[in-house]
Amino acid sequence: MKARSFADLGELKKALQRQAEEAARQEAQRRAAEERERRERELFARTVGPVTALKDTGRAEIARPRPVPAPLQRRLDEEAVLREAISDEFDVESLLETDEALSYRRPGIGPDVVKRLRRGDWVIQRQVDLHGLRRDEARERLAEFLREAVKQGLRCVRVIHGKGNGSPGREPVLKGKVRSWLVQKDEVIAFTQARAADGGQGALVVLLLQPSRPGARR
Repeated sequence: MKARSFADLGELKKALQRQAEEAARQEAQRRAAEERERRERELFARTVGPVTALKDTGRAEIARPRPVPAPLQRRLDEEAVLREAISDEFDVESLLETDEALSYRRPGIGPDVVKRLRRGDWVIQRQVDLHGLRRDEARERLAEFLREAVKQGLRCVRVIHGKGNGSPGREPVLKGKVRSWLVQKDEVIAFTQARAADGGQGALVVLLLQPSRPGARR
């Protein structure tokens, strides 16, 4: 019994010693934190100078609900899409040249540009084939194609819309729609019917706005 009691007393002594060490450690941390806070207050006072504490007015602070964050970037993206959108209701007839090719040139673009485009003075760099697509599919494909062509700095492209022989009543519906869509795009400055070797009545050759580069001559 005595041996067991001595052992218990030894364990109790060790436990008390660990508690005392932990209490001393916590006290040292508290004093260190107080000293650090005191030094920061003194440094603030030396830097800012004398300050006067605001009087307690006794007013309660009411937590007001914050406004819901406005999705600004999404709204800007949607507005950009709307600006790029092309309508099926646009009347293009008044803007087309009264020639057999129903050419188009943006205001400020001379007639010689269309003549050179028809002669093939510009090399066709890329093409998109809309033949056989439904109207909505063709409109989206054309918009995407023009967007990528401008990003890549392309100057002259070809848009294949087909002759409309497979349309109901053999009416070239897509052919007229493509002209209407192209007129609405700012990056399109002129277009004309392709030469026979380049697709004839089933395609258009389109001249795109040349992107300006810093330091480039105009």
